[in-house]
Amino acid sequence: MVKKKYCLLIALGLLMFAGKVPAQGLDLRILEAVNPRYPTSTYWKYTSASAYVFSGVGTLAPFIYGIASGDKQAQYQSYQVLISMGLDVVITQGLKASFNRERPGEKHPDLAFPSGPTHSKSFPSGHTSIAFNTAAELTIQYKKWYIAVPAYLWAGSVGYSRMYLGKHYPSDVFAGAATGIGTAYLSTWLNHKLFKSYYKHG
Repeated sequence: MVKKKYCLLIALGLLMFAGKVPAQGLDLRILEAVNPRYPTSTYWKYTSASAYVFSGVGTLAPFIYGIASGDKQAQYQSYQVLISMGLDVVITQGLKASFNRERPGEKHPDLAFPSGPTHSKSFPSGHTSIAFNTAAELTIQYKKWYIAVPAYLWAGSVGYSRMYLGKHYPSDVFAGAATGIGTAYLSTWLNHKLFKSYYKHG
């Protein structure tokens, strides 16, 4: 548990540092290399959209199953997933409001080419955050490499898609990944506090 706390502190420190550093230099050069002038790939558009679709299914499915079947373990697991996603959304939106970073297409219209209109602020990437939150939750819940590897590959693909589509800088994506993983482990800690009797006797 001590190691996890140190990891969360390091992730938070890197997150704060990335938010304070202007999006330029290497950050912008990586975006230029990934984001084409005409980002029309259907594959990357669907990958980007899958962040909220898969995360929503991953949240609702265990909750519905746990309630319908009366399976206490499934119910408690679903509560953890719901709390995790809720924390992720709240913290991500809070960070966006705090750092108030412009989107790449707004700041550098001659260098970044978004696939469509952009809304809200850029830092951190909400799509990436929710995808990594889901991947981390799946890993925490099931502890199987054949679940963790595909989950993180998918989350990484979502992060890449946000850069390909010109929606986010690499540092936005990195911060989104850190936020998603951090909130997943934070929700695990909170659940152990909230449902202490279950975990003690489970």
